[in-house]
Amino acid sequence: MTQFNYGNSGGGGGLLRLLLALGVALFGIIGYMSRVSINPVTGEKQHVAGMTPEQETALGLQSAPQMIGQMGGEVPASDPETQTVQRVGAYVHDHSVAAQSPYTYQYHLLADPNTINAFALPGGQVFITKALYDRLADEAELAGVLGHETGHVVERHSAQQMAESQLGQSLVVATGIAASRNGNGSGIAASMIASLVNNTISLRFSREDESQADACGLRFMTEAGFDPRAMIDVMKILQEVTANTGREPEFMVTHPYPEHRIEAIQRWMQDHPQELDQMTRGAPLPKD
Repeated sequence: MTQFNYGNSGGGGGLLRLLLALGVALFGIIGYMSRVSINPVTGEKQHVAGMTPEQETALGLQSAPQMIGQMGGEVPASDPETQTVQRVGAYVHDHSVAAQSPYTYQYHLLADPNTINAFALPGGQVFITKALYDRLADEAELAGVLGHETGHVVERHSAQQMAESQLGQSLVVATGIAASRNGNGSGIAASMIASLVNNTISLRFSREDESQADACGLRFMTEAGFDPRAMIDVMKILQEVTANTGREPEFMVTHPYPEHRIEAIQRWMQDHPQELDQMTRGAPLPKD
């Protein structure tokens, strides 16, 4: 009599594992596909982690003190540099379509003199470090950086990344269940491979988000009257930094290489030639 065996454990154990794995995967996929929201600024259909704008704002406000503490604290509000960051950030927001997003934006200058960085938390908390600020020459470059980070908030990238992460973890778990075996490491190996694939896909989404935020930043700063060519100068700063510190292959990093971002900026400007002659670089940035 022929016996059909779906796994090393005998009987229907293999089939049960496959059914359980399929259930986990379907649960993750259905959950991801059902969390759909229309972006009020871009009109884009987005998959988000079941978060409302109010919840994103609360999450950002709760996370801000920890991020500030890790980067040397905030430069005091009375400092002219802080006032410039707040003024330029608010101007870019108020004079662009970013003002249509349902968030209250706050722009912060962090005291960290070594880490060249800018980032945004969900709900409108936007930060730039002193190390990056000191490399910028004028208000247009600052507007580009803050416009880029504002773009992350407008595009709800954090909420999207959470949803993508939840989906990826469901698929990793499902792979581990389906490939599990009694007494050997095949299930562990399969889970590790699935996790690696998930991480690689996440990095690709991260690079796409950065490119999208670049496009948003260019749009926002241009609508506010700042010269988008200043963003090329910002990318040259980042290019110099990465050249001095070394870098990994592009598929292993969260951001596209600066030279590729410059190419994308140049293509964007070719598509918007009518605006360039009317733009300003703004005033030089105050430096202490």
